This record gives sequence, structure tokens and C-alpha cells, in this order.
Amino acid sequence: MAQAYAGHQFGHYSPVLGDGRALLLGEIPATPSTPATPSAFVRETVESPDAFVRETVESPDASVRETVESPDALPSLTDLHLKGSGRTPFSRPGSDGLAALGPMLREVLVSACLHALGVPTSRALAVVATGGQVQRDRSLPGAVLARTAASHLRVGTVQYAAALAAQHEAAGSPERADGLHPETLLTRLVQHALDRHHPHAPRTDVPALDLLRAVARAQAELVAQWMLLGFVHGVMNTDNMTLSGEAIDFGPCAFMEAFDPDTVFSSIDHAGRYAYGNQPAIARWNLARLAEALLPLIDPDQQRAVAAAERVLDEFRVHHTAAWRRGLAAKLGLPAEPVPDDGPAPAEDTSPNASASTGTAATAPDVTTLTDPLFALLAEHRVDWTSFWASLADVAESADATLLPDPLQDWGADWLAHGPDAALLRRTNPVVIARNHLVEEALDAAEAGDLTPFENLLSQVRRPFSPPDGRERYAEPAAPSSGRYVTYCGT
Repeated sequence: MAQAYAGHQFGHYSPVLGDGRALLLGEIPATPSTPATPSAFVRETVESPDAFVRETVESPDASVRETVESPDALPSLTDLHLKGSGRTPFSRPGSDGLAALGPMLREVLVSACLHALGVPTSRALAVVATGGQVQRDRSLPGAVLARTAASHLRVGTVQYAAALAAQHEAAGSPERADGLHPETLLTRLVQHALDRHHPHAPRTDVPALDLLRAVARAQAELVAQWMLLGFVHGVMNTDNMTLSGEAIDFGPCAFMEAFDPDTVFSSIDHAGRYAYGNQPAIARWNLARLAEALLPLIDPDQQRAVAAAERVLDEFRVHHTAAWRRGLAAKLGLPAEPVPDDGPAPAEDTSPNASASTGTAATAPDVTTLTDPLFALLAEHRVDWTSFWASLADVAESADATLLPDPLQDWGADWLAHGPDAALLRRTNPVVIARNHLVEEALDAAEAGDLTPFENLLSQVRRPFSPPDGRERYAEPAAPSSGRYVTYCGT
């Protein structure tokens, strides 16, 4: 089945997008050993969809191993989906509905990396070479990607259903005999998304508002999680924002190296709409489009509906800021800040090493007193984001700020005075990510018929927190001479 949806792409509304080269094969039961929406900030033992073996997924904020059985993380069904399977009724004119091998393998690497880092994401199940060629700017080997996701319901799905309902009302169309007229479709979609993805979210007598609140919170936490890792999605259109709160569609995405809030990788994002530092604002903008689509179901009085939706949208900033600051505290090896009684509660660290600290007892400072000057220094000196955070564990363990680059040593001395926890730093800050230059090397080799670099890199990104010994190449940023990295929406 090819799914229908609308969407705002780079701010411009398209009433009909849909799966132009993808198919939903069906839904399979999600079991405790194959969670559809991986829990963040836990170390979990799960069935790996892309390896068919049990694997330990390292993640930022715990040192325990557990098989996740949280109902919140276990929708009853998981989508089984194909990409690059051919034309559909939603294919654009001139589109062949096919996919090239390189972009499909990129989705495998990125989704495996994000999953290993604890970020809720769709998962790659397999990439199958078709044996044929696809014509892009050049002839490329074709492939089909099989992937799983909690579902493929998007903000654009709700926009499409809302538009149908509005057209139905404007035309005064009679109700269908099966009762599935567009107005009913939107109501049922809202209830289905709530039941499937947010079964334990607080409920009121306004399901549409409940869904908006649940999606806003899930997306606030998702964007904070990937930004803490330096990830730039690159194409945060409303048709690429899921109702489940999973990351999906990894075309022009990449990981920031030298810290710069204005980092953009996409070749077509000339205005920097989806820049690293603009991602929270774009997520809220997308949620406002979701709210617009839901207004008729929130309240018959439009003014009251808008006011209610705006109150929920204001919660997005609260949740994102809380998740961001909580994550920064962990990346600094410090306790999370206290939060207001009505705010999101910080995750309790019950791991064996939670109280272990080098130096004085750790305090819970306002993280911005440390991060504001730090970010200014990182930007001024173009410090590699991932390498810097990974280096802090050794600095904390030795209590020696001189291990940091010269411009950061005064900052490091201030930070050490708070007694950072080296063990927390090691399980929070990855050593290895899907480095952009290594991804390109792996994909180029694969297109030439050699999968060894791809397999090696995939093995490394599945172990992001393991010691760097013997795999330093995978932890190093690209050489300065490599120039600006540019991505293309190949997936």
C-alpha cells in the first residue's frame, strides 16, 4: 500500500505528496525483544532488525542491561516498509520510483548509528541490490530498502486528512454509506495515532489536543537528543515528522564536526532553514501546522481552538529545553538540574557508577553557566563536537584541564571544580559516530562492488561508546583539506 499524505516542504505546502516510490507491506506484531520505538537513555538488549542477532545497544545514560518492555516503547504493531520498489499512484511526473544503492546504504548506517546512540528511529532491515541501474546525474546500481518503523504516520498524514475533511464540508458532499467520509477519517486517524503511539499519554475529552500534546513532547525530546549528538536531519519537512516521535528519512542528513550553529549540509537548503541550531524552531513550526490541521477537532469555536493549541505549542519549548539541559548535564558528567514540580522529571540514574566521581562531589549547576562560554569557545576555534565531548572523560579522570586544547583550559578548570563523573561521561559521549567522510568512503566502495568498508563502518557505529583503542580512524574528524561537506536528498 502506498500511503497518502500532504506536507510543507521548505515551508511550501503541497496538498498531495504520498509514497512515490515506497510501499507499506504490512504490520507485524511488536514484541518485547523487538521494540518498535527504542527507549532512549537505557542500555538495552534487543533483537537487531539489521543483524538478525541479539545485540547490546550502548546508550548514553545508564550502565544497566535490560530487555525493554515499557508499554510506551512498544506499540502493538510495527510497519514493514519498502523504499525504491517502483512507481506508485503518488509518483511525480518523470519519476521512476526506484532508488540507488548508495542512498539506501546510507539509511542503514545512519539509522544503526542513531539507534545505538539511544535515539528513537526507524530501522533498516535489509538492502537488496536489484541488479539494474537507475539513472540520476549518472548511472547508479539500483537497490530496494526494507525498513521497520513504529508507523509511517506523519504530520503530513494529518494535514492530508484535514484537507479532505475541509473539502468535504465546503462541497456539502453526502455521507458515504460506509461511514468513512473525510470528517470521520480525521477523527479516527487521531484516535488511532493516540492509541498506537501514545497509549499512556494523559487523556482529556479532546483527543486532538491530547495527540498534539503527545507529539509535541515526543518531538521536543527527539530533536534535543539528536542535537546533543551534533546531528543535522537536513530535511525537516512536515511529511518527515512522525507522529510516533521516531526519526525517519535520512536523505541529506549528516553529523556536525566543527561546532557551528549555522551548519547546513543539504545542497538545496540555501537559506539555512534546517541548520543545526534552527532545528528546535522548525520542529515547533511543524507542530503548528499539525495544530492547524487539528483545529476543527479541538473546538468548534476557532478562537478557543487556537488558544488551546497555542498553550500546547508553548509546552514544546519547555520540554525541549528540559531535555536539552538534562542532556547537556549528562554530557558534562554532572547531575541534572532540578526541575519544577509541573515540569518533566529528570531520569533517575540508578546505575552502579552513578555516585562515583573523581575530585569533589558533583553539584548540579545551571548548565548554561558552563555551556554558554563553552559554545562560544567551540565555535571560535572550530572544535570538533564529538571529539571534544569524548575527551572529557580522560580530563575528569585525571582532574587535569591541561589535557584540553589551550583555549579551553580555563573553561576546563571551572568545569572540573564541579566534580564531573568520568563514568557518566564515558557512557554519555560517543567515541564513534557515522563520520561523514567515512560514510562517503563506504558508499563509494559499495557502488564499486566492495562492501567491506561499509560492513566495517556499520560494525563500528553499533559500538559508539566502546574505547577507541584500535579504531582511532573511526573516531577522527575529516582532514581540514577535505572542504565543506555537502549532502543530497538521495533517499
